[in-house]
Amino acid sequence: MDRPVLDQIDPRVLGARLQDARKVAGLTQQAVAGQMGMARTTIVAIEKGERRVTVDELLSLAKLYGRQVSEFVSRRAVTESFVPQFRATERDILDEHADFEQAAIELQRLAEDYAELERITSVPAARSYPPPYEVSGAQIEQTAAYVASAERNRLGLGDGPIGNLRERLETDLGLRIFYYPMPSRIAGVFAYNDPLGACIGLNVSHPRDRRQWSLAHEFGHFLMHRYRAEITVLEFRRRGSATERLADEFAGQFLMPASGLERRMTELTMGRSTGVTLADIVSLADLYKVSVQAMILRLEALRRLPPGTWDRLKVEGFKPQHAQRLLGIEANPAVGETLPQRYVALAVEAFRRGELSEGQLARYLRTDRVTARALVEEARQQIYSEQDGFANLADLDLARSLDAR
Repeated sequence: MDRPVLDQIDPRVLGARLQDARKVAGLTQQAVAGQMGMARTTIVAIEKGERRVTVDELLSLAKLYGRQVSEFVSRRAVTESFVPQFRATERDILDEHADFEQAAIELQRLAEDYAELERITSVPAARSYPPPYEVSGAQIEQTAAYVASAERNRLGLGDGPIGNLRERLETDLGLRIFYYPMPSRIAGVFAYNDPLGACIGLNVSHPRDRRQWSLAHEFGHFLMHRYRAEITVLEFRRRGSATERLADEFAGQFLMPASGLERRMTELTMGRSTGVTLADIVSLADLYKVSVQAMILRLEALRRLPPGTWDRLKVEGFKPQHAQRLLGIEANPAVGETLPQRYVALAVEAFRRGELSEGQLARYLRTDRVTARALVEEARQQIYSEQDGFANLADLDLARSLDAR
């Protein structure tokens, strides 16, 4: 006779999932204990895995947290949580900012949902991870330059601006990249374990240039500090944090490679008597999808601008946003897709197969049922459109000469 499903799950794993769900729901252990008619110590024991939860208790807790019971008992692939990793490596940040842990919890939920969709649809994760780079004992600038150059070569990026960094990292490497609301001081989070893979969360409310830099920064952590969960906090003073300085230096080298910038600056100055203008630099920053400050500081480091240029401009009252508006630059477009395209496609496919209800689909997509239905219809129309397009190709003579010169 098969064992009951609750006896087949490690109580520590189930307890961690219940704890994460409670925190996402914004409930304290004392509040849950009151609702359940239990002692707070019982809730503590359940979340630690020291006491098994009963079927009736699990049903009540799922209802209280607004979850389906299947979310807690069907995720076979998950064996460990990101949250303890964050507590181990970022204790100083989490102790100072109690609300920051929510960003780590949401990354865990999204990663688990992604793994569950892969299991439901029988489409395994497609990973092409490079081995972690050995960076101990080397100088930060030299190490960052080496890793940035090696990764650009491996990804076939050349030395120019990167058109869609997120798409390249998701498609070519298999990273899981999510955009979602976080406290304003958090730029991004990164965590890795073998079952869930490499996962990056980015603050959806930050400007485009900040998001691009944060993505490159977290990518650097993946390449060089893979087994260390990390929270990037703006203006947080980490004493002696070489890992943060290295990830930041990597971001600059990776997004703005020296050879490409040198060539573009040379092209800008050729045939000019006035040299490079501020409008040139603002436009160049937009081309590379980095902030004007980051571009100026990078050019200072390459000795293409005088040292102290950025500081002087700040004293003079220079406002990058005003300059961008004058040049007609839309520097802060909204995030088009907060979830990976593959994640959404898997959710829609699971729904199409009848593996997910409409309500479950909406929860996976972090949206309402109306929007979820619209996404399903959009996917269906796209399939039909692609089929029609392939049919029309039959009438096209691909061997016809175009009289190229």
